[in-house]
Order: sequence, then C-alpha cells, then structure tokens
Amino acid sequence: MNLRKWFFLFWSTMAVGGVVTMIVGSIMQWTDQSFGFLGLQAAGFNALMMLLVGLLFGAFSQMGFFAYLTLNYIALSVLRKSYLWNALQAYTTLFALGGLGYILYGNRELLNNWIFWSLPVALGLTAWLVAYFKVKQTNNHAFIPTVFLLVVVTILESWPTLTGEESNPSAIVFMVIPMFVCNAYQIMWLHRLVGKRTADPAINAKSAV
Repeated sequence: MNLRKWFFLFWSTMAVGGVVTMIVGSIMQWTDQSFGFLGLQAAGFNALMMLLVGLLFGAFSQMGFFAYLTLNYIALSVLRKSYLWNALQAYTTLFALGGLGYILYGNRELLNNWIFWSLPVALGLTAWLVAYFKVKQTNNHAFIPTVFLLVVVTILESWPTLTGEESNPSAIVFMVIPMFVCNAYQIMWLHRLVGKRTADPAINAKSAV
C-alpha cells in the first residue's frame, strides 16, 4: 500500500460516503417530512448538508478500516495462527449482532418494536453477501474477516446514533447504511490495491499496514 493507492482509497471512500448519504437522506426526507434540516422547502440545502456529512462519514469509515488493519496485524503477530484469530473474529461478530439487538431492544420505547431484530438480521445478511463476493474474488479465508469488518466495525462506527438519547430509526438508518457501504467498498478494493492473492487475506491486510 503506497501513498498513491492510499490517496485514491481515501478520496474515493469519502466520495462514496457523500453520494450514499445524500441518496439515503434524500429518500428519507421525501418519505418522512420531519426528516431534514429545514423540511422539504429547502431540499437543495438539505442535500448539500447531507453530502458534507457523508464526506465525514467516509473519512470516519476509513479511520475504522485502518484501525482494523492495525488490529489485524497485532493479532496475527500475537496469536501467530490465523485460524485462532478468525475464530475470535467469528465469535465477536456473533456477540456483536446479539449485543446490538439487546441494546436496541432496551431502547424500544424510543425506537420501535421491529428495529431491534430487523437491523441485526439485515446487517448480518448483507455482510454475508459482501463476504460471498469477496471470497469469489480472493479465497475462502476472506469470509470471516470481511464479515467481522462489516458487522463489528460498522457497529462501533455507528455507536453514537445507536445509543444516544436522541436515537431514532431515521438517525440509525442515516448513519449505518453509509458506514456499511464505505466499509464494504474498502474491503472489496483491498486485494486490488495490495495486488496479492495469498492463501490468507490476513497477509494482505498486514501488507497494507
């Protein structure tokens, strides 16, 4: 991972975050008139603000992505066996999905009676789908790290909107979807930027740190 490749990943991830956030926010604004900064009368201003927020989402997502690569490097250096690290990631992913459902269920009075189960299920299924395509482009060892990144890291990045006092379904969707898409974009580009198809994608991650 040289400076030119990192620069491309940085700006392209911010662009993805901006576009996705603007699309998601615009759809939510047109379906829920209470969503937005000044209502439908200022749709153009709202779209601009959503774009700027999305750029920040993209930058924040990349911070989480490189934090995961650093964690991956340290974990492999300590455990020395990739299967142990993958087992730990698999367990943490399942725990994170269950914990997410538990947290949302505890806030169901502020949210609703469906998001506490629908969000973990949707997050897990979409992460599985992205991991499936990642495996197709690399190898079978890429499945668990991809799911871990898309589930655990996305939850951590979206934590403020999941647990805040003013948390609501619209705010959760507005942040979780762009974060997930940005993380998926980066993990799908990693093997292309590193330019290696080793037996274990963790080696590719170590090369990128």
